Amino acid sequence: MNGTSEGPAPAADLDRSAVTDSDIDLAARTEPQTYREVFTAAPLAMAVVDPEGLVVSANDTLGTLLGTDPDALAGSAAADLVDLASDAGTWHAYREVLCGRQPRLRCTRRLKRADGHSLWAQVTVAPLAGDTPGLLLSVSDVSARRELQARLRHLQMHDPVTRLPNRALFFERLTAALEAESYEPGGSGRVGLCYLDLDGFKAVNDTLGHRVGDRLLAAVAERLTRCAEEAAGTRAGVPLVARLGGDEFALLVEDSTGTDQLADLAESLLASLQEPFELSGRRLSVTASVGVVERHTAGTTPTALMQAADTTLYWAKADGRARWTLFDPERNASRMTRQALAATLRPAIDRGEFALEYQPLVGMDDGRVRGVEALIRWNHPQFGVLAPNRFIALAEEDGSIVPLGRWILRTACRQARRWQLDHPDEPPIFVSVNVAVRQVWDSDLVADVAAALEETGLAPHLLQLELTESAVMGSAGRPLQVLRALSDMGVHIAIDDFGTGYSNLAYLSRLPVSVLKLDGAFVRGFQYAGVTDTADASDAATANPADEVIVEAMVQLAHRLGLTVTAECVETSDQASRLRRIGCDTGQGWLYSRPVAPDRISALLGSSGTPGVQAGAGRP
Repeated sequence: MNGTSEGPAPAADLDRSAVTDSDIDLAARTEPQTYREVFTAAPLAMAVVDPEGLVVSANDTLGTLLGTDPDALAGSAAADLVDLASDAGTWHAYREVLCGRQPRLRCTRRLKRADGHSLWAQVTVAPLAGDTPGLLLSVSDVSARRELQARLRHLQMHDPVTRLPNRALFFERLTAALEAESYEPGGSGRVGLCYLDLDGFKAVNDTLGHRVGDRLLAAVAERLTRCAEEAAGTRAGVPLVARLGGDEFALLVEDSTGTDQLADLAESLLASLQEPFELSGRRLSVTASVGVVERHTAGTTPTALMQAADTTLYWAKADGRARWTLFDPERNASRMTRQALAATLRPAIDRGEFALEYQPLVGMDDGRVRGVEALIRWNHPQFGVLAPNRFIALAEEDGSIVPLGRWILRTACRQARRWQLDHPDEPPIFVSVNVAVRQVWDSDLVADVAAALEETGLAPHLLQLELTESAVMGSAGRPLQVLRALSDMGVHIAIDDFGTGYSNLAYLSRLPVSVLKLDGAFVRGFQYAGVTDTADASDAATANPADEVIVEAMVQLAHRLGLTVTAECVETSDQASRLRRIGCDTGQGWLYSRPVAPDRISALLGSSGTPGVQAGAGRP
């Protein structure tokens, strides 16, 4: 013996030796039965589908889900059972899975039970395992999940204060309304929008608190909603009312019939808010401003439509509030041009796009050129030559008037000095430069003037600075100090457009002013006499003879104060003769010359050795 003995075989060996051919046959016979029992009792609703798309068998869970006997489902088309043929995309994908060209299809369908109730189900179709032909259809009830998702979406897409659709849902609907595939056959292909903002709502929040403010917003929302429902009338679609934020609301009219419909809606919105609101024992009144836009959906984007609505709402508020305003393309084009000019104004100074023209100021007694007014022009690369009324206000708003004013001052002084050197035998003419109020406040105007005079060599008495009457009258503090410093320097100060502003005559005597420039509105009134043609006869009908009396009184007052007087907008010889008789010192206008380039002034000064202007030479 070798110390070993035979014992029982290892378990693995016994199992292996115990499996016989008859055992394999038994397993093969019992396995399908096991699978069928699992299939029948599975908690997931399932059905086996043959290669033709017909249900071979369905389990009890599917029968229960659909409210029918599972055996009754055998032989029915699977696509009809779970609504796979209701849209072309899903039907095509299902056919691809059935033919073996796509591995799986999963979709969500709304199914109808035998008892008439509906449910949301997630449907999955996939090939059977192995080489077995056919498909396995599985269906799971997702109604509860869909309901939860719908509730969450409603909370996400609605304003909690007013219960109205919020900004996100509004833009979702607006985007859908502008998509080409959303156009209904026979529809107008148009869309309208009323963009509404409450006037003075901030005061309610600040004085009564946000709780009252929220209640007011909710009450406004109710009236707007009721107004939208009434405006719809017999039409199928009711305008969507949404709160975009704060005190801003929007009403979207899909498939609108034109501007008249939107105008009527805007009128009804304003009317609905006229009745005071009763909130917590308080009686509150509120008004609104409404911007109205209506246009074709084709070629329109949500951004463009909202920009137009926002612009129009701004117009409504600027025009006085408590009103509606319709979008005006021409007005918007002007606004866009204004914005484009504002954006390029400062760079244009550095690029040298500005130039000066000069209009003569002529002695009324002898017709000699005493001086010129410098008038700026912008040679804009896109909009052409622009007069100062197109951009000076913009320059004052953004502060670029300061560097622009310095450039005008230096250029005008340099040109006046050049004329003086080119015509040494003639009395030198002065140059008059317009100064904006912001130049007085935002820069050291005295230092700028001193630097320009020193740089160009122009004598101070040959420089005249023009300020408007509204800017000069009532001046105190720094403006008055600046004016006095400039006057002490020898620079002349002129009040432009005199007679149309504050006209504080008592204060006039205390200002360091040497010249009054009468506003052209008075001079135009002198056209009532000497009329010979039909065109001038229409002017005579509107002329005011009292203007001559007013001008004569202002001239006499100015002379008593030691000031000289310049009349603007002199266009006819009759005006000139009357102004001369009254006592005006100098005149300016088309009778003498339009604003011209510097070389034209040089030619004028050098013509025949007589620096004068022919009456009527500047007439168009």
